Amino acid sequence: MQLKDLKGIGDRRAKDFAKLGIATAEDLIRYYPRTYLDMTNRVSIREAVHNDMALVACKLIYAEPLKTRGKLKTVRALLEQGADNFTAVWFNRPYLAERLKPGEYLFYGRVQNYYDRISLVNPTFERLDANNRLKGLVPVYPLKGGIPQWLVRDGVSKALAAVTPRTLVPATLASKYGLTPLGEAFRKIHLPANMREMQDAAERLAIEEYFQLIAAFKLIKGDRTEARTNRYTVTEREVADFEKRFPFTFTKGQQAAVRAIYDNVTSPHRMNRLLQGDVGSGKTAVALTGIFMAVRSGFQAVYLSPTEVLAAQNYAVLQRTFPDYRVGYLAGASTVKEKREIKEALMRGEIDILCGTHAVLQSDVQFSRLSFCVCDEQHRFGVAQRNSLSEKGENLDILVMSATPIPRTLSLIFYGDLDVTVIPDKPAERVPVGTAVIPPRKYDDMFGWIRREIARGRQAYFVCPKIEDDEGQATSAEELYEKLRTNLPEIRFGLLHGKMREKEKDATMSAFKRKELDALVATTVIEVGVDVPDATVMVIYDADRFGLSQLHQLRGRVGRGADKSYCFLLTETSSETAMERLNILKSTSDGFALAEKDLELRGSGDFLGTRQSGKFLNGVKNLRYTTNAIFTAKKLVDEAFERRLDLDRIRSAAMEKYESLKDVVLN
Repeated sequence: MQLKDLKGIGDRRAKDFAKLGIATAEDLIRYYPRTYLDMTNRVSIREAVHNDMALVACKLIYAEPLKTRGKLKTVRALLEQGADNFTAVWFNRPYLAERLKPGEYLFYGRVQNYYDRISLVNPTFERLDANNRLKGLVPVYPLKGGIPQWLVRDGVSKALAAVTPRTLVPATLASKYGLTPLGEAFRKIHLPANMREMQDAAERLAIEEYFQLIAAFKLIKGDRTEARTNRYTVTEREVADFEKRFPFTFTKGQQAAVRAIYDNVTSPHRMNRLLQGDVGSGKTAVALTGIFMAVRSGFQAVYLSPTEVLAAQNYAVLQRTFPDYRVGYLAGASTVKEKREIKEALMRGEIDILCGTHAVLQSDVQFSRLSFCVCDEQHRFGVAQRNSLSEKGENLDILVMSATPIPRTLSLIFYGDLDVTVIPDKPAERVPVGTAVIPPRKYDDMFGWIRREIARGRQAYFVCPKIEDDEGQATSAEELYEKLRTNLPEIRFGLLHGKMREKEKDATMSAFKRKELDALVATTVIEVGVDVPDATVMVIYDADRFGLSQLHQLRGRVGRGADKSYCFLLTETSSETAMERLNILKSTSDGFALAEKDLELRGSGDFLGTRQSGKFLNGVKNLRYTTNAIFTAKKLVDEAFERRLDLDRIRSAAMEKYESLKDVVLN
């Protein structure tokens, strides 16, 4: 049902809701609250604790815009609660100066108390009058464009009365497992009587969304168990001798991973395996050992990397590790002549190992006896790309690797067709990276320290969330590059981002590795794989804009040598959730623990990329649910398919919603 068709909405209000991405009544009931206000938990501003969130009933005297330098536009309101006066301040919301009229209000925001001057920073607010006496638990929705909370609440109530949502879970399973009716869950998520009721509703809605997603993955993947075609002749003794080529002893986790691969390639079934490991766990050495098993048995192998910077680095490693085999390189920046010669040599069987980027996936790249494929940094490749790689030979053995630790609950779902091997440990010689959250007032001290580190021969990364300045609040790489070169002329800076030509990126990265550059200003193009031992400093601007797993990956670019390394997280936010995430990163270096925490804090939708695949799992955005909801949904899907319950309806609904799932990537 179109939103404008709901009683009391109409065309004008429908346009307001469109700003939130809401077009139908069904969209609206799936627009979940980001938090809830407990109307019984109001506080006296005099007793509010500095830096805590507070719900305050008060009188607004006036609101006015303040004159400030630069682009930042500030609005300040004078508030009164009994005999106490205090202020509220909003940044970059100039329209509030006109919207806030004198009267009784309810404000909810972070308390700042400096020198007995109390303020609420960027609070949400509600007008209190005879018709708006809020009681109990009140939902608070994410808003934009000046849309008031009362409008969303009113619209949700109308949509709940007009829509009868139908569960995709077969009725016999819903009854067997005691699932709450879907309509009841929607009502309780928006209008809960208490927090327990809200949590139960969130769990039920998460089960519904994951049921649909997991069903779609299951339909796309099908049954991938296939009999082995390529017979490996490599012996365990030869594998053990190959491991001695590395200048370190394999950890127990690496040894177990090698054993799993060997058992797989010498079994009656082809290998389809995910190798997960934290930053620095030694996945590359394990993958190279798997490649040896193939080439020693007389087959070809391919090592696929997501970027040319990483591919070139892996090519150099392959050449060093396999001096007695022929290693080729193929990437988008390769010349026409180089590409032609490589393709011809592959067909003639004159290349044993091919290292390359997405260029390897082109249809005219053919092998003569390909058997073993390594797909590095799997989170940068889609399911369809992995499939096209497997079509380069007959019943290929596939090893996909992820340096982004994925919560085990998610890998169970998204990689349901793979055997999962985890390397849980790290080499003992790895020195933990010191991590600190740096507020703006300490930037100068940090730069002074970095100057001294670089004077000692160390190198540094400066990472930004975007490339160009688009008048937003996030720092851009190009803007920072110019600023740092001006303010720190004694330091040699380079710039690296995804829009540069591959030759430019390669030249910059090579200069950094040769220490012709002291520091690199970059976007997350350096997130994975880049290995520069003398780089001991990682500075991440607007760190609150990144997820925990991505921050952990960026931190992993330092600490790769013998020297102590440091990661500085720069932020200007006062967000409670953002600071919680940054402090979690500061306190642990366990990538899997961080990934599980990211799942809890941000929701699983943030582990799915949106560039190729559209937005996935929006249906669980803002929901807070346990991982048990994911396991329950998986169990329900497996049983529905095993018993062939409502499969036509499930197939139709799942594939309609997740039509482009074949191109999904993990962040």
